[in-house]
Amino acid sequence: MGNTTSRRSSNRIAMEPKKTTVFKQEQTCGITYRIPALIYLREAQTYLAFAEKRSTPRDSDAKHIVMRKGTLVNGSIEWSSSQELLSAGLPGHRTMNPCPVYERRSKTLFLFFICIKSNTTEYYQILTGKNAARLCCVSSKDHGLTWGKAKDLTDSVISKKVRNWATFAVGPGHGVQMESGRLIVPAYVYYIHCKCTCIPCPCSVKPHSLSLYSDDRGETWHVGQIIQRVSCECEMAEIIDRDGRSHLYCNARNTSGHRVEALSETGGNAFDKPCLAPKLVEQCSGGCQGSVVGFPVPESLSEDLVGVNKDDINLPYSSDTQTWLLYSHPTNKRKRSDMGVYLNRSPLHTLGWEKPWIVHHGPSGYSDLAHGEGEQFACLMECGKESELEEIAFVDFHLSDVLKAIDGKPKTP
Repeated sequence: MGNTTSRRSSNRIAMEPKKTTVFKQEQTCGITYRIPALIYLREAQTYLAFAEKRSTPRDSDAKHIVMRKGTLVNGSIEWSSSQELLSAGLPGHRTMNPCPVYERRSKTLFLFFICIKSNTTEYYQILTGKNAARLCCVSSKDHGLTWGKAKDLTDSVISKKVRNWATFAVGPGHGVQMESGRLIVPAYVYYIHCKCTCIPCPCSVKPHSLSLYSDDRGETWHVGQIIQRVSCECEMAEIIDRDGRSHLYCNARNTSGHRVEALSETGGNAFDKPCLAPKLVEQCSGGCQGSVVGFPVPESLSEDLVGVNKDDINLPYSSDTQTWLLYSHPTNKRKRSDMGVYLNRSPLHTLGWEKPWIVHHGPSGYSDLAHGEGEQFACLMECGKESELEEIAFVDFHLSDVLKAIDGKPKTP
């Protein structure tokens, strides 16, 4: 076994949590690990951490997906050695954007990804309107110990829609299974809004988030409608309100300085009234991917802990929903730096996001959150001292760490 991560007591004062390096850039040969994805499998008490292995930091030099297992043993997380998922790919293509989702009834783990033909860049696809991406997945029935052959789902799922897609991708980051059993895979497309003969009109190709969904345990998949606002890489979470109604929440990358949020009352078929989240900043250089995870309102918390700082905003936090949200993203407005974890105790309100807890001070990039046992959570993130490309690190923390950081009970030393 590899490294071990000690779990922290819920009484620990909230501060930057201890990091465990899961994937590390190899300076001598240039191999770089990017685009983290994380999922927790409760039956196996195991985290699965995924990433792209690249020969250089460039997107066009992605090769294949790698994975490590972090298993809970006697209160600690023991990490296995890195495994290359060579079945997750197509000949003559590079594999990108790992996106795992677990189907609890059949106990099937799906790993979605895209395969891009040879060295075709995203820019070339957007410029020419000629999609070179394929929608693919592999599955495992033994918690990631073995994987089946890759399935190319492009023709059966996307079909003729791809004519108006310059390119597309899933995630990156985890999918979700709703209480109804519906599986959700977050995705985005570069949609061609106008063509001049056979090529896109200048500036007519815009990114839009959407969902892929399945109601038969992953046997067949369908494409939801695009969000009617410029949006890109996204993740989704189910919110259950106090009356038991389901709302699918989408949090997406944007270039206007703030994240895009949208809600679906149709389980991802369509998202209504997308808006900017004024408390969730995006970097002015084009933004960055972020992660979101939903979880039940903790019964163990006293009423005074459930309440929010009244100087911040006046909303009915303790009676709004049965679900809270956590969100991770770099907090610096100008550059990818200072990874923060945000809490929303009233997730049907975009103003409900509270000040972030900084879990890494310094260069930070893509991340993925996972809900572990009880009120335990984890974040897999790109980070480093000089560059966010230096490593992909794992941190685990308790909800009380987040609450102490934002509520000041007690104050961080």
